[in-house]
Amino acid sequence: MRNKYIESFEKAQTEAKNIPEFRAGDTLRVAVRIKEGAKERVQNYEGVCIALRGEGTGRTFMVRKMGANSIGVERIFPLYSESIESIEVLRRGRVRRAKLFYLRELKGKAARIKELRRK
Repeated sequence: MRNKYIESFEKAQTEAKNIPEFRAGDTLRVAVRIKEGAKERVQNYEGVCIALRGEGTGRTFMVRKMGANSIGVERIFPLYSESIESIEVLRRGRVRRAKLFYLRELKGKAARIKELRRK
């Protein structure tokens, strides 16, 4: 049972952000605001969403991308973070589970996810 005041505060926080609907298996491009000293820039982080967890303002999602020398790099983003400029869904993936941690063991073509066909 959650406190009604906390729920109303969270509702106001989540309505302010424009977040597309996505799930595990989708390929995302997350524009992250990075602060370096006095300067600020936006850097894109592109990869497959392998997990969504939490609820309300504490909701997070995990994105996995292949870095240099085929090393997997995973990053966890708070969904309603101020540092996230935008989230763009590039591809919809056809997967049969909510958490795709099995992708950590796969390499190359085996780690591909089929694209979801829309009718």
